[in-house]
Amino acid sequence: MSQNHFILDVLGIKDPNIKVQTVEEEKIGPETAREITAKLTYPITRCRNCGFTKVVRNGYRKTHIRLASLDGVRYELILWKQRYYCKCCNSTFGAITSLTKENHTLSKKLKSQVMQLVKQGLNGELIAKICHCSPSSVRRTIIERVQPHYRMAKLPKHLCFDEFRSTKSTMSFICCDSETHQLVVKLYDRLSSSIINYFENRYSKQERAQVQSVVIDLNAQYQSLIYRLFPNAKVIIDRFHIVQLAGRALDNSRISLLKTLDKHSREYRILKSQWRLFHQKVTTLRPEKPVYLLGINEYMTRQNAVDLITNKFPRFKAVYDTYQDITLAIAGRDSELLMSAIRDYQTTKTEMDTTISTLRENLKAVINSVKYEFSNGPLEGINRKIKVLKRSCYGFANQEFFFLRIDCLFA
Repeated sequence: MSQNHFILDVLGIKDPNIKVQTVEEEKIGPETAREITAKLTYPITRCRNCGFTKVVRNGYRKTHIRLASLDGVRYELILWKQRYYCKCCNSTFGAITSLTKENHTLSKKLKSQVMQLVKQGLNGELIAKICHCSPSSVRRTIIERVQPHYRMAKLPKHLCFDEFRSTKSTMSFICCDSETHQLVVKLYDRLSSSIINYFENRYSKQERAQVQSVVIDLNAQYQSLIYRLFPNAKVIIDRFHIVQLAGRALDNSRISLLKTLDKHSREYRILKSQWRLFHQKVTTLRPEKPVYLLGINEYMTRQNAVDLITNKFPRFKAVYDTYQDITLAIAGRDSELLMSAIRDYQTTKTEMDTTISTLRENLKAVINSVKYEFSNGPLEGINRKIKVLKRSCYGFANQEFFFLRIDCLFA
């Protein structure tokens, strides 16, 4: 095998019409590059434009092609392309190669290398530095290689609805498959009209009728449009949001109680320093094991610390018991306990009143959360990756390009 073939094999060039002439190192700006000089020529019998056979060679044209980096070094291919002249139509044209697209300077392998780094969520400037090209070339490669999807071939039976912050503080709608975790759609906003138009214009009524469940947070806007778009779907409130809502009410009640106590009292120190105890499940407090509690500076059981507060403040005890019933019901998937905790609740004039009122308004969807396994966990994971992408790229000004970068992550 000739030296020419060895060089082409190392560079991953499969075109047999390219003949390497020299390999040199040159200084290009601040970096050292390896320049490979080669010729591209092959016999041609017919004109590309008119089809006649009166074609003659007409010199060479010098082109520059950026190759993929092998060892972190920039590789430049100076390719002299054969020019041809047709005596019939007086047109000229050049030799073409599969190494790159016509009139493009980046090789296909380099673009594939760029896309591999894009899928890792790196920012454009870092990718450009690694691949020895410009950030605008990275952007053009993404726009060229990634096309927004019009719709999924088949609408999933189980969906998750949520929103995320995209560009300029705009909240955008996002939807995924609850089972496969595959993205279904991203919309530029979360308006009901936009969501309704998307699903009604792309999916027939029969397709939408096959959707069996939709998981949402406590956003009342989604419930109204779900019944219109998916008439046979069951609405499921995400379990995390239920626990979060109840936990926030417990914290607000605890803070309100703190403001009425003496800062040097024992109860104040328990509520202030050991607030995590009130969020723990009753089954994990371990009443038989004394521990040293910081802030109180005493040895006592965790259950004893909680009892000191709940026995002295009955209103806070009612809030605490309601929170425990809700969390235990959701953890144990006990629909009866959850139903009784919501229906048997008595007003305490605290934040828990608003929480229970919200849960009562969505009682059917709340009970569905413990009856079915689906949750918004997959979509929260997707949103987390989107946040990491925004942070690594220092934000996005163009929403359309931002959505292309998201598609790269989950392609």
